[in-house]
This record gives sequence, C-alpha cells and structure tokens, in this order.
Amino acid sequence: MFLKIDFNSDEAIYIQLRNQIIMGIATDMIREGDTLPSVRQMADYIGINMHTVNKAYSVLRQEGFVKLDRRRGAVVSLDVDKIQAIDDMRGDLDVVLAWGICKNISRDEIHHLVDEIYDKYTRGCMGTKDGQETGEG
Repeated sequence: MFLKIDFNSDEAIYIQLRNQIIMGIATDMIREGDTLPSVRQMADYIGINMHTVNKAYSVLRQEGFVKLDRRRGAVVSLDVDKIQAIDDMRGDLDVVLAWGICKNISRDEIHHLVDEIYDKYTRGCMGTKDGQETGEG
C-alpha cells in the first residue's frame, strides 16, 4: 500500500490514514470492491495502534467510503450521495476559502489551485478515470 503518515504532524494519525485512503480511492489506486488490509495488518504495516486504524475505518464507514463486513473486513463501497457530498464540501471549503482570502489569495489563484488539484485526481495513473479517456496524460 502507498500510505504516507507523518508522525510529527499536528494532524491526528487516524485522520491522516483516512485522508490517504480517500486519496487512493480518488486516484484509482484503491477501487470499488477492494478490501482494505485488516485492522491488525494495517496497524503492523504503519507501526501504529490497532485502535487508531479502527477509528480511521469507522470514520470512512460513517462518511460512506467503506462498508465493514464481518468476513471480508473493510470493503471500499462508495455511497454516492452527491447532494450530501456537496454540502460537506461546502462546509470544508468555506473555512479554506476564508483562510485564503485573509492571506490575500486572489479568486484566479484559487480557481487555478482547484483546477490543478481536481486534475490530479481525475487523470488517474494513465490519463483515464473509470475507464474513460480524459484527453490528458
């Protein structure tokens, strides 16, 4: 697996793990139906407490990224609720944009940054997303 956890960061490890898994899903490194490593395997791989992994998996379940199955463990199962996702993003972006405005970041710079980040996730590894050619790559 491809995880980057910064043990010196102020951000909680379970949040970093959650974010890394979401980024893996966005870039198709982790796909719908994939089974994540067991809590024990993930904890051993990263070198963290099993409770931390369990918390990350629970948050991912609550957010609709995985389903927890007794036999298979944490399985990527995207709960596509676009309206709720937009509302959630709006709340997160509200603070980020306010911060940027306070730091004198222009509207054009913000748009450029959003486009750059969006392109990073929609290009996939080989210029495709969900089997569709993006025209880039």
